[in-house]
Amino acid sequence: MHHRVAIVTGAGSGIGRAVALALGEAGWSVILAGRRREALEETAALGGAAMRAVPCDVTDPLSVDALFDAAVQAFGRVDLLFNNAGVSAPAVPLDELDVDRIRALLDINLLGSLLCARAAMRAMKRQSPQGGRIINNGSISADRPRPHSAPYTTSKHAITGLTKSIALDGRAYGIAAGQIDIGNAVTDMSAVQGQGAPQADGRIVAEPMMDVAHVARTVVHMASLPLEANIPFMTVMATNMPLFGRG
Repeated sequence: MHHRVAIVTGAGSGIGRAVALALGEAGWSVILAGRRREALEETAALGGAAMRAVPCDVTDPLSVDALFDAAVQAFGRVDLLFNNAGVSAPAVPLDELDVDRIRALLDINLLGSLLCARAAMRAMKRQSPQGGRIINNGSISADRPRPHSAPYTTSKHAITGLTKSIALDGRAYGIAAGQIDIGNAVTDMSAVQGQGAPQADGRIVAEPMMDVAHVARTVVHMASLPLEANIPFMTVMATNMPLFGRG
């Protein structure tokens, strides 16, 4: 089997960093993408020689194309895209949220994912052997929203449609698509849930959390399957978090 090459977006912290390091430990060469060079280089230092930091703005098509060109130039191909870059918005009623904040969230979470998937599919079609895998970071919020989360929920609901479309359109080219929906992994972005998250009944409740390492191991498992097998959707969550019965 040829050497496996992954691109991880949002690799400077949180889930992206954890997944990138786990892929490196599993023998992958990893291109670390994100807007903050210093954070990417910190991840690379933790992961060793198989890591390359490539600053990228996922909302800019030229920047995304340059990211994938850099991966091909460095390692010859792209076998995996972990489409992970994303942001949240303040938990306030939609009618009180600034339009620029909504637009910025959709640009990163949705447009960024589309642009990266577009570039990945182009690279995977052209390379030999053809094919690869795209894993999108969705969210349990895609179908079970939290209070006052309309922009985030909308973006993640759309990611589910993107995953299904890639699975269909990539079939003829050996491109598999999957999605991981994560609930309450400990990262800087999710820390608020462990301190107190709004519930549907108006209460603020500290929710159970899980180590982000469980997410990283799950993505590595999804990524390591042969292309003849695929996990289209996977949920990994803190066991006792209030998911079922929510919404």
